[in-house]
Amino acid sequence: MTQVADTRVKAGRSAGETVPPDNGVFTRLTSPYRLELLAYCYRMLGSVHDAEDLVQETYIRAWRSYEAFEGRSSLRTWLYRIATNVCLTALEHRKRRPLPSGLGGPTDDPEGPLAPPPEVTWLEPFPDHLVRGDPATIVAARASLRLALVAALQYLPPRQRAVLILRDVLALRATEVADLLGISVAAVKSILQRARARLGQVAPSEDDTTEVTGADQRELLDRYVAAFENADVAALLGLLTEDAVLEMPPTSSWFAGRESIVRFFGARVLTVPGAIRMVATSANGQPTAAMYQRGEDGVHHLHALMVLTASGGGITRISAFRDPQLFEYFGLSRALGPAPSSPQPGESAPL
Repeated sequence: MTQVADTRVKAGRSAGETVPPDNGVFTRLTSPYRLELLAYCYRMLGSVHDAEDLVQETYIRAWRSYEAFEGRSSLRTWLYRIATNVCLTALEHRKRRPLPSGLGGPTDDPEGPLAPPPEVTWLEPFPDHLVRGDPATIVAARASLRLALVAALQYLPPRQRAVLILRDVLALRATEVADLLGISVAAVKSILQRARARLGQVAPSEDDTTEVTGADQRELLDRYVAAFENADVAALLGLLTEDAVLEMPPTSSWFAGRESIVRFFGARVLTVPGAIRMVATSANGQPTAAMYQRGEDGVHHLHALMVLTASGGGITRISAFRDPQLFEYFGLSRALGPAPSSPQPGESAPL
């Protein structure tokens, strides 16, 4: 049966053959594509939760229809065809997933109350450990997962979004995309042209997307972590660019300018050294820190996942996600254990 399945994938199925592979064979043939399909569905939906569900649906459909696979395209392209149809169906009745800064103006008073969570389905971060491949592939994949780019993709109509990702990110040929979507090559080129034009209007400029990498990125994250753990407001001020932005889903409140951001953190978070502990991680190809706040029980509880956007001039954006359901995807502990000392007067209050 394994030989039959391998032959069907590599050379196409002979007429009349209807025997599908067993579970083990199907898994062996298709599992190498699972994580890249997960990243694809994430780019389409802007949610790691939704992406996981849609990849599962893709594999269920692939198993059920495997007898119809004739090998005229690669198995990878066939799976992308199914995943694309699943994503387009899912997007029929869904609005785009924004970040707070994409909905309205910044909040004027950093020390005032935050807006209550609105009925908005927010964009989510994507864990870097779910990106696999050789080093060059990993670098390219993570660059195409940057939060700003994924947020910009949400402005495109679903079919434009799919064509642009398939052509410009995954580098499928126009003929492959045409066959995948059941349209002409001319239609693919037309859709891609419109998608690129629209993305150029909503995506950040090249200057805004040039990020620090490697050792510089690690040093910046280390300094950011130290500023929070030491409650060092001056150090945080020195890390931010003048026009930096702070946003904190699920609240719609967000702040523009380093002075506003420092006032916010200084009044609510950076009050006592040791009240905050940080754990370095990474999301969307960007430096990321999990923030733990000390509670009345003396234990540091996981509170936010801070994804940093940075340029040569410093940190340009802090996207602090506070959805507990996201934390499991990053393999983070919910608590770090008792603090070295008991809480002190002036302890930081939850955001």
